[in-house]
Parts: sequence; structure tokens; C-alpha cells
Amino acid sequence: MQETIIDLIRHGEPVGGRRYRGYGVDDPLSEKGWQQMWQAVAAHTPWDQIITSPLLRCQAFAAELAARHDIPLAQEPQFREVGFGVWEGRSREELQAQEAQAYREFYDDPVNNRPAGSEPLVDFIDRVTTAYDRLVLGYAAQHCLVVAHAGVMRAIIAHVLGAPASSLYRIQVAHAGQCRIRHNERGGMLEMLGQ
Repeated sequence: MQETIIDLIRHGEPVGGRRYRGYGVDDPLSEKGWQQMWQAVAAHTPWDQIITSPLLRCQAFAAELAARHDIPLAQEPQFREVGFGVWEGRSREELQAQEAQAYREFYDDPVNNRPAGSEPLVDFIDRVTTAYDRLVLGYAAQHCLVVAHAGVMRAIIAHVLGAPASSLYRIQVAHAGQCRIRHNERGGMLEMLGQ
């Protein structure tokens, strides 16, 4: 079996700074966010295919990167970020000040203590990992870049490592953070990539 390599990169900082953004808030990248992304990929463009979330903070950079290096680009709607319901657009500081108990309960048990109106975590993981498994099969023996979100990367990493849904928010993913997953006869192997 030839190796299939999937590089994952999170979008850079969006306009509006740090706040909960699922698929309900679609801010574009800030100037700093664009710089973070170009710095992260630098001149290293070994990819046969780029796959992106349809959300602007991912899609705009993916389209420019693909055009600049003549790499095929595809959107994967299932790679949009998890929906945060009533927390969309709010900052951690705001939630800690106004809804401290709900905030603590969410991080203690993110599976059963979701914000009102949010996407169930198990449903989110299922949609992301189903699309990911399809991607690995569809691009066998190729090297792909997935431009997505922290939640999408967490779901894929947990899937590859066999970690439970309750552990997702224990995985820290910085803006423009990257990792690589190598698929071969032994299964998936996670590698952390420097920025």
C-alpha cells in the first residue's frame, strides 16, 4: 500500500479576534490571519490537492494558495466548524463573566453540556470523520492539504488516535496550527508540524 498523506491546517486569526465561531459566524481572515497562513505554508507546497471548509476564513486562503501554485481545489461542506448555538460570536471572557457555571460545565463535559442551539458534538464528529474517511480513500497515495477549523482538526485527530469525544477540547490548536497524518498499512500516524 502506498502512503496517503493528509496535512491539516487551521485558518489564521479572523477579523474580530478570539471568540466562538462555528458555522453561524463567518468572519474573514484579518491581515494578521493572512500573514499567519502564508508564514505557515511558506514555500512548502508539495500537495496534489487542497480541500477546504466552505467558510470564508478557510476558503479564501485555500483558493489563493491553490491559484498561486496551480493545485486543484475542492470544498468539503462537512468540514465546516461545529455550531456553537447561542455562544456564536461571544468571547471566552464574556462567557466566563456572564455564564460561568455553563462555561465550566461545557469544558467538564462537552458531550452533554452543549450551549443552547448548538450542534451535538457526536453528530459533528460523525459528519467530519465520515468526510475524512471518504477523503483518505478518494485521494489514496496522494498528498493533500485540508484547510479547516480547530474543531475539525480535533475531530480528525481524535478519530485517528481513537480518543473519545469527551477529550476533544483537550487538544489545543493555534491559529495556522498544522499537523500531518500518514495513512499506510498500519493505519493513521499523527505528526505535529512546526510553524
